Amino acid sequence: MWRMPAESAPHERTWMAFPREGVTLGDTVVAREEGYRAWTDVAHAVARFEPVSMVVDPTEIARARRMLDSSIEIVEAPLDEFWMRDVGPTFVTDPDRPGALGAVDWIFNGWGAPDWAEWQKSALIARVVAEHAGAEVIDSLLVAEGGGLHVDGVGTVLLTDTVQLDPRRNPHADRARVEAEMARTLGATDAVWLSRGLTRDYDEFGTNGHVDIVATFASPDHVLLHEQRDATHPDHEVSRIVRGELEAAFAALGRSVTVTGVPAPTTLRDDHGWVDWSYINHLVTNDGVVLCGFGDEAADARAAEIVADAYPGRRVVLVDARPIFDRGGGIHCITQQQPRVS
Repeated sequence: MWRMPAESAPHERTWMAFPREGVTLGDTVVAREEGYRAWTDVAHAVARFEPVSMVVDPTEIARARRMLDSSIEIVEAPLDEFWMRDVGPTFVTDPDRPGALGAVDWIFNGWGAPDWAEWQKSALIARVVAEHAGAEVIDSLLVAEGGGLHVDGVGTVLLTDTVQLDPRRNPHADRARVEAEMARTLGATDAVWLSRGLTRDYDEFGTNGHVDIVATFASPDHVLLHEQRDATHPDHEVSRIVRGELEAAFAALGRSVTVTGVPAPTTLRDDHGWVDWSYINHLVTNDGVVLCGFGDEAADARAAEIVADAYPGRRVVLVDARPIFDRGGGIHCITQQQPRVS
């Protein structure tokens, strides 16, 4: 039976995708350079802890070779979108078959097929990555993205109604059908449903509520939650609602789970409205955590301390994630872990 390991389980490597020109990267030279640098900085931070493989569109090979450390493996394949958590496969293992590695190939339609998205090439990337990793492809008829789910590694998955049940993604799905597919592909025996994600994530370029910016499992009995403490920000109420939903769901399952709030940075707005800057969107690596930084010295330090306590024995490295958030996501969104198999 396939099961998705916790992100804190040992990794073979992390997969990423290098940016390419298009609406996501930006329409000026300055914006594009900022995007290239942000993705590169994350790759180099991850590479301090484990190998990194980078899928690169043929148009960007020369730039990728120039900007990336030589230790980072380059895999050439056509791309349009480059959020590897969402376009790539979700890796799983089979405890009954030592050495077995699976790769769930969800249907990807650009987060609900919005008019602006270019996603047809990246919809094929999961199979490219799976083949390169030597993984068995597990087909799914569910439109889903890796950023729309989080697991604890022992059978529980976090989901949001506005992603999995989005009529632009899965018009005929209900919770029961989604849970059955999570059981088949990820080995999930329990689903914890949240009603929504952060406010900014419902804008034109958002994902409609990905869970990986709201809540994550640090361990099966410990959840980290985005906590917006400023009552003028709409995510103040979202944080309160989500905390209540988490506590009620785990109580119904008869589980004692600690929910720790990670306070948001003090910045509330940018030129486009309410920000969704969240420390929850981090990547756990072998011996480390690559954490979003936001240029807020006190808030960044406080988040790093909370995260270090949540993942004992791991070193926390901050990377400025503001350019990534400007484009619709964070560090977790642009990375995908491949678990180590015996």
